[in-house]
Amino acid sequence: MAAFLQWRRFVFFDRETVKDPIENGKNFILPNGISACDSGRGHIVLGDMEGQIWFLTRSLQLSSFQAYKLRVTHLFQLKQHSILVSVGQDEHGINPLVKVWNTDKRDSGSPLCTRIFPAIPGNKPTEVSCLSVHENLNFMAIGFTDGSVVLTKGDITRDRHSKTLTLHEGNSPVTGLAFRQAGKVTHLFVVNLEKVQCYTLSVKEYPRLELDTHGCALRCSALTDPSQDSQFIVAGNECVYLYQPDERGPCFAFDGHKILVHWHRGYLLLLTQDSKSPNKPGFGSKETSPTEKHVLTIYDLDNKFIAYSAAFDDIIDVLAEWGSFYILTRDGKMFVLQEKDTQTKLEMLFKKNLFVMAINLAKSQHLDKDGLSEIFRQYGDHLYVKGDHDGAIQQYIRTIGKLEPSYVIRKFLDAQRIHNLTAYLQALHRQSLANADHTTLLLNCYTKLKDSSKLEEFIKSSESEVHFDVEIAIKVLRQAGYHSHAVFLAEKHAHHEWYLKIQLEDLKNYQEALRYIGRLPFEQAETNMKHYGKTLMHHVPESTTVLLKKLCTDYQPSQDLADHDSLDRLAVNKANSEEFIPIFANNPRELHAFLEHMIKVEPFSPQGVYDTLLELRLQDWAHEQDPEKKEVLQRAALSLLRSDNTVFDKALVLCQMHSFKEGVLYLYEKGKLYQQIMHYHMQNEEYSKVVEACKHYGNQEVCLWEQALGYFARKEEDCKAYISEVLQHIDLNNLMPPLLVVQTLAHNSTATLSVIKDYLINKLQRESQQIEEDERKIRQYREETANLRSEIQELRTSAKIFQKTKCTMCNSPLELPSVHFLCGHSFHQHCFESYAESEAECPTCTPENRKVMDMLRAQDQKRDLHDHFNRQLRGSNDGFSVVADYFGRGVFNKLTLITDPPGAKAGPGSLEADLQRDLLIHTKRNV
Repeated sequence: MAAFLQWRRFVFFDRETVKDPIENGKNFILPNGISACDSGRGHIVLGDMEGQIWFLTRSLQLSSFQAYKLRVTHLFQLKQHSILVSVGQDEHGINPLVKVWNTDKRDSGSPLCTRIFPAIPGNKPTEVSCLSVHENLNFMAIGFTDGSVVLTKGDITRDRHSKTLTLHEGNSPVTGLAFRQAGKVTHLFVVNLEKVQCYTLSVKEYPRLELDTHGCALRCSALTDPSQDSQFIVAGNECVYLYQPDERGPCFAFDGHKILVHWHRGYLLLLTQDSKSPNKPGFGSKETSPTEKHVLTIYDLDNKFIAYSAAFDDIIDVLAEWGSFYILTRDGKMFVLQEKDTQTKLEMLFKKNLFVMAINLAKSQHLDKDGLSEIFRQYGDHLYVKGDHDGAIQQYIRTIGKLEPSYVIRKFLDAQRIHNLTAYLQALHRQSLANADHTTLLLNCYTKLKDSSKLEEFIKSSESEVHFDVEIAIKVLRQAGYHSHAVFLAEKHAHHEWYLKIQLEDLKNYQEALRYIGRLPFEQAETNMKHYGKTLMHHVPESTTVLLKKLCTDYQPSQDLADHDSLDRLAVNKANSEEFIPIFANNPRELHAFLEHMIKVEPFSPQGVYDTLLELRLQDWAHEQDPEKKEVLQRAALSLLRSDNTVFDKALVLCQMHSFKEGVLYLYEKGKLYQQIMHYHMQNEEYSKVVEACKHYGNQEVCLWEQALGYFARKEEDCKAYISEVLQHIDLNNLMPPLLVVQTLAHNSTATLSVIKDYLINKLQRESQQIEEDERKIRQYREETANLRSEIQELRTSAKIFQKTKCTMCNSPLELPSVHFLCGHSFHQHCFESYAESEAECPTCTPENRKVMDMLRAQDQKRDLHDHFNRQLRGSNDGFSVVADYFGRGVFNKLTLITDPPGAKAGPGSLEADLQRDLLIHTKRNV
């Protein structure tokens, strides 16, 4: 029970007297003899003692019609329909009539009356005490002074579709009725002077439940709106009770003799008789004494305050319409109570520092979040000034999302208020509105307070509850020395780089860092090994080498990794082993094992792997003192060179750096660098190897013998045996002119004439044989030339007799017509036409003749190549041989070719020219 005396009083309504719009300055006057009132659908409805019903519009325009002959006793205006239900009398005596009016339809200027029926419970005439109509137009309840209630069910606007029954009977007058709709369930509250009861109308038997054993006076009950769960209000002289359909609700100790109760938009309106007024009217009396005073009080039950309270003279009724309360008094005046706007009411509360009440009021008025946040801020400021920092921070927390966090943070940066700042920052993170600076500040607060439990709770929240920047949190924790917490956070949220950095740089836990990398997906594992590989190799070389072997062959994350992509296990992931070689800079033993493993498991490893392994093997070979082990290492290095996986230039440089003779010679031979092989032997003064190299590679490069002769010629040692062997090969293959050989050996003091005696004798003998052979060919060519000249002369001076009897082509006997040529070949004409390419040439001699003509044309072309001849002559060491070559090709001869002049006709006079041409064409030169 709440005592209203403890409730604060405010003036949240402005009182004004309604003025007449026509007569300026004068009060508006109501019609006389008002007996019933109601409001809704944009007008106030009044009934008087003369049977008229008045409609008052917002512009204070009055209109009326005659509804009854005697008087109107009750009015009920539906809020959702233009239906007005009235009760009055057309005859003297107790004979009340119920009329249903449709105010939207007109009948001779008046609202259309859709239904009339007498209000009599059974056969006993009695007065109507109260009236209620359901908004769905399917229920109407009429209460009587004899304690009975008549229920009309069906369409209340028509007689045909409704039925009437007596729902309740009793001895005490019915003082209030109200329908309550909750979903599909309909209840009817019935109150009299003694009891409060509820009927369930949606059930066929209309079950009744008695809610209380005391009632109320007439017009002292009402129904709240749905925001208050549609509770039934019963105002007794001592308390105001609220009822649900099945139980009694809260009770408010508002004492005083109640005259009227209304509920509108969250406000409870109570009209009580002034305690100074001595007269108290009885039940049903509408008359009051001239001196009677009424007190109108407006309560806000939710926020527990009195919104307005004032005394009036003889109030007839209080009606709510057009957003205001209208007070009708018996002296004909009308007052209006206009509610102040929400901001004005809040400012009034702020002046009195009633922030809690202001917050509740703002919520009930559905103020937006910005408005509420401003109230919370002012309340927080008020508490902060008073020194209630705990209460202030709670209000500031409620401003999160609207108020700039820096406004609050600056107030609580003092070390003594760090726990308040921590609470605010926690709330800021819970709402996911914290930035990196807020996270840093919160973690610093935890560390200064040394509140490990809160810190762990903050960082170990579930994935869905993380409301902070994880990376910033890791940085702050690391800086504050909370390395275990930072590592936990980094591992939980997969910040691999931070996890490894803390493990390696702060905790020095190299084995754990290596294990963590082995659990990562391939790409991340590869990246982190490139970054931290040198550090890990320095401290845990063996384990690091094992992981690198896995990473470069067929890497799969460790099985204990909770979250890794299953598809990643299906693919074959291999890192480039060459990229990890720098990691082994100071660990040659591990590097050697790694490279040996790679070429064994991955034969097609990058060339850098083979080059590096070759360097390691050569280093081992160079430093090994044991002959047997050195031999093994030599074979290993050679096998690597023969695998063709190394880069030639790099391998050659490595072999030369380590003086690996077998490797150098192998690579020279592989690269066809035969002169380098011989020079290598020359540098090492291996005379036999020089001669042997000439024998092996002399066919590929003949200049090797010349270089060998020059090498031995420059030696002052006794190299006669080697010189003789070289001269023998030079002589056999005619590689050098004798004069050049003599000049070369002339620089050697040990090379006497006996060394080249045999060479010179053999050379002169072969030259003599060559001269004899040339003289023989000259004689042969002269004899052939004389024969050709005699043949030409014979053709010029005597007739040619063709004695061939067979065709040269088909070897059949010749028959006319036939074709004969001076060369002695004869053909059938049809054979000649079938095989001959030209009518002027013999088909048999044509191929040979063309060869001769091609040779002549080639010589003609070369005769004109003077520039080429000059360049070749200037660039040659032996100019005489070049000139002799051109003489032999007839460059300096003048050749005259006799042909037919253009347009000449064949005749006896041109026979000699024809013979010369044919002889030239059809005669093959024997060379």
